[in-house]
Amino acid sequence: MPSRFARLAAVTRNDLQESWHLGAVAVATPEGRLVARAGDPTLETFLRSAAKPWQAMPLLRAGGRERFALTDADLALICASHSGTDAQAERAASLLERGGFTVADLLCGSHPPIDAAAAAKLRERGEAADALRNNCSGKHAGMLLACRAQGFRTSDYIDPGHPLQCQVLVYASRFCGVAEESFGIGVDGCSVPTLRTSLFAAARGYAALADPSRTALQMEERELAREVVAAMTGAPEMVAGPGRFTTRLMEVTGGRVLGKEGAEGFYSAAVRGPAALGVAVKVADGGERCRDGVVIDVLRQLGSLSAAEVRELAAFHRPPIRNHAGRLVGEVVPDVELVATD
Repeated sequence: MPSRFARLAAVTRNDLQESWHLGAVAVATPEGRLVARAGDPTLETFLRSAAKPWQAMPLLRAGGRERFALTDADLALICASHSGTDAQAERAASLLERGGFTVADLLCGSHPPIDAAAAAKLRERGEAADALRNNCSGKHAGMLLACRAQGFRTSDYIDPGHPLQCQVLVYASRFCGVAEESFGIGVDGCSVPTLRTSLFAAARGYAALADPSRTALQMEERELAREVVAAMTGAPEMVAGPGRFTTRLMEVTGGRVLGKEGAEGFYSAAVRGPAALGVAVKVADGGERCRDGVVIDVLRQLGSLSAAEVRELAAFHRPPIRNHAGRLVGEVVPDVELVATD
């Protein structure tokens, strides 16, 4: 049995290692075969926002794309952990309006925009951030639209027992290849249910998104996967935001790699093409300063990123550490040793 955690990254100071980040990685094929790991691939963790592709599927299944005239950018925002830019907040508001909702119907709470420029604009105007600036407002707007399309009540759409959340659980189960009752259920930062499963199951779920034709999924489920993936990779600026890793990863690879972050150091990626793979990464301490670089290094080792693409993502691969005077004193260096399992 592999040790639970492996070293994922080292933090240096003047070229000497000072701190280390541990975690685990799983890499799977669409057929559900584990092909590589670091640490224990059976480690269970919450998917957090990496579950958003499956959370969007009930809306599509209910005919929401046609009923609410959803574009790829709309669907990408529904699957997003967005930055709270004006464009993203305005799109979330538009989604609500199409279903006859207002910002008061969102149950995600509010926080300042992730995007520094958007947050500064609000401060300059003396405005408080409302729920539209929440990074999950698109997802919540999509859930409200799914309820509207199916005639579900909307006052408690975040409840784990709500019919919509039960539908989400079914899709997560089908894609990840695990029984519905085997998921742990928690409360996410935006108050919807968040699902807990193994890194291997998460990697398998993203591999199924990468190439659903190589799975046992039903034809309708395969089409939903293709629709979600096409939207996210076609409008990556909506999935995260300016200067953020998830957006840049999809831009640099031309959508060949779909990425989606989750809170507490979680990340999933779907590598599309003949060598389709799913990747799940968990940083043990829940931190994010090494996460993006680790994802890049895992993809590099798998041959899923070219040397040129790694160079384009250099700012995320080995992020610099500067002191209070702005002097460069170190960097966060990915240090992943993937172990092949077949």
